[in-house]
Amino acid sequence: MAAPALLAQLLAAPGPSGHEEEPARIWREAASAFAEVTSDTLGSSFARVAAGEGAPTLAIVGHIDEIGVAITNIEENGLLSFTTIGGISPETLHGQRFELLTRNGRIPAAVTRKRLYPEQLRDRPKLELADLHIDIGARSREDAESLVRVGDPGVWTGAPVELPNNRLLSRALDNRLGAYIALECAQRIAESKSAEVDVVAVAAVQEEIGLYGARAAAYGLDPQVAIAIDVTPATDVPGGDARRAGRIELGMGAMIARGPTLNKHVTELLAEVAEAEGIPHAFEVYSRTTSTDADEIHLVRAGVPTGLVSIATRYLHSPNEMCDLEDVESIVRLVVAFAGRMTRERSFLR
Repeated sequence: MAAPALLAQLLAAPGPSGHEEEPARIWREAASAFAEVTSDTLGSSFARVAAGEGAPTLAIVGHIDEIGVAITNIEENGLLSFTTIGGISPETLHGQRFELLTRNGRIPAAVTRKRLYPEQLRDRPKLELADLHIDIGARSREDAESLVRVGDPGVWTGAPVELPNNRLLSRALDNRLGAYIALECAQRIAESKSAEVDVVAVAAVQEEIGLYGARAAAYGLDPQVAIAIDVTPATDVPGGDARRAGRIELGMGAMIARGPTLNKHVTELLAEVAEAEGIPHAFEVYSRTTSTDADEIHLVRAGVPTGLVSIATRYLHSPNEMCDLEDVESIVRLVVAFAGRMTRERSFLR
């Protein structure tokens, strides 16, 4: 299974939290072929497939931002200090190539650490962010300032790579996958012309720094029900522990989340649909919050009945995240079938 062209485009577009313009543009252009497209002041994108006057709304939400870095200082020697946008460990940053997004265009850069001598290496402490710097090849502060500004963001470089067994390797799978799935679901629903509810695909911004885009989007939409789509850490790697939240493996299909903050009726309907349609699926378990957009959506206004469906993904928050494209298709099928079960009269009151 080849990666869908739209997904490949979204993965190639840099868009860390607060700087999502490029992937949002691609998403909106694709959405305009079949839906009413709007946006809000935060930068979230909406693609509405209307079912008729007075129809309630089903929101399908995937965040479109990714983690990255931001320049904090330009040193006298032209090297750059930086901080992270979202959660990235120093070990994952060290030795990686980045591109900085500047008013002069994309600037290639390398992240490396301060020099350590052999005697220091023997007893070196844990790597910290302050040990790292960014090098863009500048000769001096003035030289660097002609290229970049404090506050300029950056992301890892590297094109998506298709691997055997329908697996895809890329940065930003978290969560261009969710943004892609939301839009693909809306398009298939539009083509079927059978939905009884308005379906709104949402490409939310600023999830990695606080779930902010989803909160504002849900307030504005006031949907009858919402499905959040995100990635979840796979357990089929060294250190993975199925005892913590269930078996979460590439190729198992749609991961349907169960937990106290997720609406039980929504979760049960997702499971019922998956069984009825023969869609590969499994369950993951949360005992508190989910650390996804679902956490904010379900609290908006008087409460939005919310479900969460995730893609098992290896090596999250790294330049080499990995998923199974068959799982992506399973989620699209599940959410489209879920929308088909929605009626104007269905209630999710508890």
